Amino acid sequence: MTKKELRKKYKTLRNNLSFKDIDEKSLAIANKLLTMDIWDKSFYHLFLTIAEHKEINTDYILNILAGKDKHTVVSKCNFKTINLENYLLTDSTTIKSNDWGIPEPIDGIPIENSKIEVVFIPLLCFDKQGHRVGYGAGYYDNFLGDCNPETIKIGVSLFEVEDNIEDVYKGDVPLNYCVTPQQVYRF
Repeated sequence: MTKKELRKKYKTLRNNLSFKDIDEKSLAIANKLLTMDIWDKSFYHLFLTIAEHKEINTDYILNILAGKDKHTVVSKCNFKTINLENYLLTDSTTIKSNDWGIPEPIDGIPIENSKIEVVFIPLLCFDKQGHRVGYGAGYYDNFLGDCNPETIKIGVSLFEVEDNIEDVYKGDVPLNYCVTPQQVYRF
């Protein structure tokens, strides 16, 4: 299937989930993440949940990061450059939804992409080669392309793997892992 077809399919599947289903799946994903050998790093980038889009609830991952005393980095969309500006999440960070409903830091301590060691990536679906389908704007591909090659890229998915995404292009940055409620996929 093409990205457009997959986007439509998985938006529909996600919209059919109850908030209870999403919460249970989100907790299962967080528990799977705990089994991974990724917790020796310092700077972890995490997206903040857009609840009305029925995204994974990242509060569980935030709690893990806080419990392990890790530096959590969150993003703000730069609509001019189609990239993400990253800020350290602290107790004094003010979060506000932008015009697209995306929760973002208003201001804070900027963090360079080169410091980020692990990125948790939102997506609609992924395939057996580690390619992913997001919302299609390219923010994460641009951001990930600016990170160190050693940065660990982990997709988190409410659904299991697709065989193949037909229209992958050169600028698509593949995942190292994708975690679902059922298992951890390694690419």
